[in-house]
Amino acid sequence: MNRGPLPPGEEAAEETPPPPLLLPPVDADRRLRGPYTAVGAVVAAVLPDAPPELAARYDIELRTVAPDLHDRIPERRRSRADALPRAERILVHAPRRTLRIANGVAEFLRGHLERTGPRRLVVTGLAEADPTDLEALAVLRRRIPPELLAVETHEQAAPLPELDPAEHDKCADELERQGTAGARLAAVYHRERGTDPRRAVEALRLAVEWCLDAGCHDAVAELGARGLALTDPAAEPDVWWRFLHSTATALGSLRREEEAAALFDLARRESTSPVTHAAAAYATGMLKIRHHDAARRDPDAALAWVNEAIAISTLLPDPRERAFKLGFDLNARALIEVRRGRPEAAMELVQRAIDLADEGLGPDEHPIHRLVLRANRAQLSVMLGRPEAALEDLDAVIAADPGYPDYYIDRGNLLHRLGRADAAVADYETAMRVGPPFPEPYYNRAEIRFSAGDHAGALADLDHALALDPEFVDALANRAGLLAALGEYGRARADAEAGLALEPDNPYLLCALGQVEAAEGRYAQARAAFDRALERSPGLTAAWAGRGALAFETGDPQGAVADFTRALEPGADPALLFNRALALRAAGRAREAAADLSRALELDPDDEDVRRELQALRGQG
Repeated sequence: MNRGPLPPGEEAAEETPPPPLLLPPVDADRRLRGPYTAVGAVVAAVLPDAPPELAARYDIELRTVAPDLHDRIPERRRSRADALPRAERILVHAPRRTLRIANGVAEFLRGHLERTGPRRLVVTGLAEADPTDLEALAVLRRRIPPELLAVETHEQAAPLPELDPAEHDKCADELERQGTAGARLAAVYHRERGTDPRRAVEALRLAVEWCLDAGCHDAVAELGARGLALTDPAAEPDVWWRFLHSTATALGSLRREEEAAALFDLARRESTSPVTHAAAAYATGMLKIRHHDAARRDPDAALAWVNEAIAISTLLPDPRERAFKLGFDLNARALIEVRRGRPEAAMELVQRAIDLADEGLGPDEHPIHRLVLRANRAQLSVMLGRPEAALEDLDAVIAADPGYPDYYIDRGNLLHRLGRADAAVADYETAMRVGPPFPEPYYNRAEIRFSAGDHAGALADLDHALALDPEFVDALANRAGLLAALGEYGRARADAEAGLALEPDNPYLLCALGQVEAAEGRYAQARAAFDRALERSPGLTAAWAGRGALAFETGDPQGAVADFTRALEPGADPALLFNRALALRAAGRAREAAADLSRALELDPDDEDVRRELQALRGQG
C-alpha cells in the first residue's frame, strides 16, 4: 500500500545517521607533536584493535607516524642503514618519502575499517598542520572510500594554553622524561618558550635529526632555521653547522635551491673549517647540477664547486676522514661528468672512490657509502654497454642490503633490458614488499605486461601506480597511450591533460593527446599535438607513427610515407611496415609497398592482415 505524505520531521528521522567517530576530534596543530600530529593520533587510537599481522605489514609507516609506539609495532623490515651510527647514514630520503608513508598508513587504516565497519574522522587545526598531515589526510580521502571513512576537516585549532616560561619548562621536563621521539617533538614548543635557550637549542637539534631521518623536510627547514637563529657559530661551530647543513639539505629537497645556496654561502663566511668548506662546496655543486628546473642547471659551475671540494678534501690530515670525504667528492664529480656526456670519465672517478674506500677505511666502516659507489658503478657500466658487470655489482649491493627497495628497481630494469622479464618482475615485486608503497615497481611491471600482450594487467598496474601518486607523469603518459589504443578516448584525454598540466612540454603526453584528437576527428589539433611532441623529442617513434597515420587518414599518402619512414629509423617493425605499405600503395608506389609487406611478413609470419594485403597487391600486379 502506498504511503501518504510524511508528517513533519519524519523525513529527518529516517535519514541514515552518520557513522561513529573513529576517535574524538584530533587537533593537527604541528606545535603539539610536530610532523604527523594528527595521523599519529589516529594510528595510536586504532592500533590496539588492529590485527597484529596487519600492523606488521606496515611497520615502517606506523613507526614513522607514531614514534611513541615503537614497543607495540615490531620492526619487520629494515635497511642496513637503520642500524648504523648517524655519521654513516649518508642517504637523504627523497621528497616523496612522506607520500609513501601516507599511502602505507591509508592501506593499514582501510584494512582495519574493512573489519570494523565505517567510521568518521574529524580533524581540526589544519591552518597550523605540518605538511605531512595535510598530505596524509589527502591520501586518506583519495584511497579510502568515503562510505568507509568520512573525513571532516576544520582550519581552526583549539587555542594553546597560555603559560609563563617556568610553566613551559615544567611541561618540557615532563615530556622529555618520557624519552620517546614523539614526546621530544612535543617538548620543542615549550623549550623555545622556557627560561633556558641552551635547552631549546638541544630540543631543536634532536627534533631536526628525527625529522631528517623520517624524511620530513618541511619540518627540518622550519625547525632548523629556528635552531640556527639561536646558535652562535663561533661558540658552537659543530652544532651551528649541523643546523645549517640539515636545513639547507631540506631546502634543496623542497626545490628551494636558492635558499639552500644562501645558507652554504653563510657557512663560507662564518667558518674557517676545511671540513665545513669542503662540504659546503660539494653541496653547492650538487645544487647546481641537480636543480629541479633543468634550464637552471649549470654543469660548469657545479664542476668548479666540486673541484674545490676535492682540492680541500685531498689535504685533510686524517687518513680515514680523507678517504671517505674525498671519495664522496669524486662520486659527485662523476655525476657531473655523466651530465656532461662523459661516462668513461665518470667511471674512472667512481673507481677511484671505491679504491679509496677499500684502502683507507676499515672493512666494516661506511658500508652505505661503499654500496652507493658500487650501485653507481653499475649504472655507469650499463651506460658503457657492460651489462654483466653491472649485474654483478647490483647482485652484490642487494646481497649486502636486501632491505633497500631502490636497488631492486635498478636490477629489475637491467634484467628487463637483458630480456629476462620473469626475473625483472620478481625484483619489482620484491621492491613492492620491502618498503612503503611507491609507484615505480608497478609502473615498471606494467611495461613488461604490456610487452607480453597483457593489456589488462598493464592497465591494472598503471591504475595502482597512479592511485599511489596521481602526479606520476610517466605513468599518466603510459596509461593515456594504452587507453587510447584500447579506444577509451575520454579517459585517455583526461590522463593526457592531467599530465600536461604538470609538464606542458612532455612529448609522450603530447603524443597521446594527438592520438585522442585524431580518433575524435579533430585533425588540426592532432597535428599540432604531434608537431609539438616532435619539436621536443625529434626521435619519438610514436609521434612520427601517429602523425603518419593522421596524414594517411587526411588524404596525404606521401606525407604519411615520409613520417612512417622516420618512425622506422630505429629499426624494422611489422606494424609500421604494414602502415607504410598502405601509404605507399595509395601513393602509387606498389613495388615499394610489396617490399614492405614482404619484410613485415618475415618479421611476423602469423599476421593475416599483412598476408592478405600482400596477396591482394600481387594479384593487382
